[in-house]
Amino acid sequence: MRTIFLSTVFALLSFVSHAQLGGQSIFQSLNIPSSARVAALGGNNIAVKDSDLNLAIYNPALLDSATSNQVALSYVNYFSDVNFGFASYAKNLDTSWTVAATIQYASFGEFAETNYIGEQTGTFTAGDYALILGAGYKIDTNFTVGANAKVIYSTLVDYSAVGGAVDLAGVYHSKKRRFTAALLMKNIGYQFDNYTDDNLEELPFEIQLGISKKLKHAPFRFSVIAENLQQWDLTYDNPNDQPEVDPVSGEVVDDNSFEFGDMLMRHIVLGAELLISDNINIRLGYNYRRRQELKINDRPGTAGLSWGVGFKISRFEISYGRASYHLAGPSNHFTLTTNLSSW
Repeated sequence: MRTIFLSTVFALLSFVSHAQLGGQSIFQSLNIPSSARVAALGGNNIAVKDSDLNLAIYNPALLDSATSNQVALSYVNYFSDVNFGFASYAKNLDTSWTVAATIQYASFGEFAETNYIGEQTGTFTAGDYALILGAGYKIDTNFTVGANAKVIYSTLVDYSAVGGAVDLAGVYHSKKRRFTAALLMKNIGYQFDNYTDDNLEELPFEIQLGISKKLKHAPFRFSVIAENLQQWDLTYDNPNDQPEVDPVSGEVVDDNSFEFGDMLMRHIVLGAELLISDNINIRLGYNYRRRQELKINDRPGTAGLSWGVGFKISRFEISYGRASYHLAGPSNHFTLTTNLSSW
């Protein structure tokens, strides 16, 4: 049974690599948002500079002195028995440098191991683990740059893989205009050890660009993130889609009226925050590509939508995010943050 399971997994990965973006590389757990705030804002947000370590984990250029001594813990109840999360700590070294260390994990659950006649002989597990060391450097009052160095380890029964990657980022922030722009190149790396011989795979390299703007006379902040700028066409052919046929001619109708807009929107993640006070805010997000890939056509539901809330209680900031991927159910994200300097 274990052999059949592994063969099926590798076969599906090989098939998906020709179909959609998600199956073209290894260590895809790096792209799953663990932070409750990020999940609530559509699954990606690299362009909000408000001293939140949970955002600086993904964009190291957001690390600054205000994130020093912050500790962040996150847990995600994903689907089935899949769980993942992280633990992170940041420390300011001087007026320019701030560093952070993060341990990230993804547990895919426990599986029954059986022999060729179906008798259970034990169990096995699968998971991904990453150690991330980040640094942010303040150039001046407006510009910061940053980098993450990652070591990733993945295990699947008796198989394992090891890789290394770096993220490079830059941020422009204008406090006066309440505006932030960010550029991120993530997961630039290499697989050092592979699951099987002669089967090295690429890491999920990605280029992102993001902006955010807080309104002057209203308690709102809006964010627009452009993902996967290294590849224009993110669409794929769904074999289950039935083509539209002209009832008179019998020919297949090829509707390209929204082709450009559809391709463009598959790169866009939208987020909004209602900043009720310093102690509470409400978050909303919309991920167009997630909705198009995972919705059921006759019952799209809330696929692609997400929401969450963040509030402070004493020395703790608690965040909850809920993201709808599919009609089958959402993911639930919980994050706890505190600053050790306040104790």
